[in-house]
Amino acid sequence: MAYTIDRYPDQGSPRLGAMNLHPIAESVPRARRWFRKFIAPYNPACSVDDCALMISELVTNAIRYGRADDPWTVRVEWFREGTSLRVEVHNPGFPANVRLRHPDANDAHGRGLLLVDSIAESWHSGPSRFGGTVVSFVVADAWPS
Repeated sequence: MAYTIDRYPDQGSPRLGAMNLHPIAESVPRARRWFRKFIAPYNPACSVDDCALMISELVTNAIRYGRADDPWTVRVEWFREGTSLRVEVHNPGFPANVRLRHPDANDAHGRGLLLVDSIAESWHSGPSRFGGTVVSFVVADAWPS
């Protein structure tokens, strides 16, 4: 199996869903599709397409830069925090120094976090509670108050 989905979080939990994806290119569109499918019942007021785009960028980075000696997965989780939506993407390996890059016009890569920075209310990176690195973003006013 290339992925697992957690559709039924605990009652009262702010976590709305989660998925584990193998670090392969096919996981990027799969993450977009499954996020759209499993966020829909919560009727967010924010742009699900924008969120799916940011998830694509972060899952791509996690696959590209995640490292582990053992087989590993990329974990994506999404949470409701008041009126905001927070999405986390976890990848294995030592906590990376994640930073915004400012690529030249001819650079083929390096724009993912710039895109997240321009769309999300905020973003953060640091050590993951699963080990490795987590990069998260927050979309404000994802639900009416």
